[in-house]
Amino acid sequence: MKPLIFLTNDDGFFAEGIEALSRNLKDLGRIYVVAPDRERSTTSLSLTLRRPLRVKKIKTNTYAVDGTPADCVYIALKKLLPQKPSLLISGINKGPNLGQQDISYSGTVAAAIQGTFLQIPSMAVSLLSDKNHQYSYDFSAKIVKSIAMKLLENKLPENVTLNINFPPPPFKGIKLTKLGQKRYNPEVIEKKDPRKDSYYWIGPGNPKAEGAKNSDVMVVKEGYISITPLHTDLTNYKTIQHPTFKNIFASIADELS
Repeated sequence: MKPLIFLTNDDGFFAEGIEALSRNLKDLGRIYVVAPDRERSTTSLSLTLRRPLRVKKIKTNTYAVDGTPADCVYIALKKLLPQKPSLLISGINKGPNLGQQDISYSGTVAAAIQGTFLQIPSMAVSLLSDKNHQYSYDFSAKIVKSIAMKLLENKLPENVTLNINFPPPPFKGIKLTKLGQKRYNPEVIEKKDPRKDSYYWIGPGNPKAEGAKNSDVMVVKEGYISITPLHTDLTNYKTIQHPTFKNIFASIADELS
């Protein structure tokens, strides 16, 4: 039996990126799409706990959920998929998810991390536009297919999620990378409604890319596909062993004893 490949995203079940994946991966396995019913960007790992969630069957093996990407993964695993998937792919996102800041906010990356939490080999895929603001979804999806084939044959290390970013083609190659930085300048725009009450828009913040040559932000800028392995264990082990840090909390512990 062919493997089950679960597709989701944060752009909505109708998005071009997820449709491109579905088209290009259909001969690789049984494709199931469970994705938000609308755009749910920057929702990170949030779950909907204070209201019921509704699911609409769009067509065979395609479902829309009125919740976040993380909600979609939970509901798919518990209620919609006939078995545990062999692979989860989140994307292809319209726009990059690069650097420590993007991956912290991204619903695309969060869906893949949620899959990893549930012990499913998972990857998030994002795509930068060219100078004309065009996105090469099918071109990138063909490469995702090649990556998916390898992941179906070779297990990912435990607790690892792949974050993949495509520059606009032509691609120079693929590089394994670490996270860089996209430093946002916080922007909040204040306006008045017809009753003269204030309301606010959080703006894009015009991020500035920073990082080493082998960071994701710089590699993509040079025209390479970036593959960054993310680990779900966020513990800073060096800090645990740092003498000053240990002494601070040891002194507090002494005061309590």
